[in-house]
Amino acid sequence: MIEVDPHAFVPLKTQWFHILLSLAGGEQHGYGIMQEVLQRTSGKVRLWPATLYGSIKRLIEAELIEESDERPAPELDDARRRYYRLTALGRRVLDAECERLQELVRAIHVKRAMVTE
Repeated sequence: MIEVDPHAFVPLKTQWFHILLSLAGGEQHGYGIMQEVLQRTSGKVRLWPATLYGSIKRLIEAELIEESDERPAPELDDARRRYYRLTALGRRVLDAECERLQELVRAIHVKRAMVTE
């Protein structure tokens, strides 16, 4: 098996980042991902169904997420829902993107400190 460098995916597309971040807390279905992103971003980022499911398809193809075969109890579930989870590669890619974003924030702080001196 060839080891894929997670940095090859960085920087992530905005919608990919938000989907991976939503799945970092555990498995979710598409509508749950949409709602979490909307809530987490205070409505600033909205993943419309075409964008969400197109991105999910590409994330599966890239092996960053996978469809889960585990289901909630039938009384809590809708059979039409598909649940998704991060793969090990997906988690490494999310970690690499978070590291990249933290470096950008550090650079901003350095620049601001230089301006205020």
